[in-house]
Amino acid sequence: MIFHKTKIKDLYIIEPEPHKDERGDFARTFCKDEILRATGINFDIKQINQSLTLKRGTIRGMHFQKEPKSEDKIVQCLKGKIYDVAVDIRKNSKTYGQWVAEELGEENKKMFFIPKGFAHGFQTLAENCEVQYFMSEFYDQKLSSGVRFDDKFLNIIWPIKNPILSKGDKNWPLVK
Repeated sequence: MIFHKTKIKDLYIIEPEPHKDERGDFARTFCKDEILRATGINFDIKQINQSLTLKRGTIRGMHFQKEPKSEDKIVQCLKGKIYDVAVDIRKNSKTYGQWVAEELGEENKKMFFIPKGFAHGFQTLAENCEVQYFMSEFYDQKLSSGVRFDDKFLNIIWPIKNPILSKGDKNWPLVK
């Protein structure tokens, strides 16, 4: 696994290193020891989630889970292609309110490591996108939260205008 630092501390793009032969390829998508060495974060998987989003242009996000069950996550698009976004919402961070986006898809097989203290969301760039999330914490509906995808303070630039959104995602509060 290759870990690429981003402009925001603790946020990484991960590229698997596939081993190819006449049968196809094989790649490791999770290794606790490699994550610890590359990031210094002791990542324990407590839950794995998978979503299927049918329509191109759909945004799911911007979600996070509050303390005491804040979560690290690794996100990978298994089918299709997404524009994946992580926003630093750590109030004491030098990069508070800044975001990083990366295209993840079945062709590039990249993953996004998103630590605690970040809101996360994605926009589908194809139909029938399947996304898998490795989570370091169990889901707790009482601590589930989010921020608006179109918050002017964050100024996230989404590739597809007029997105499809759930009622909940349309109504998250503004950051400030």
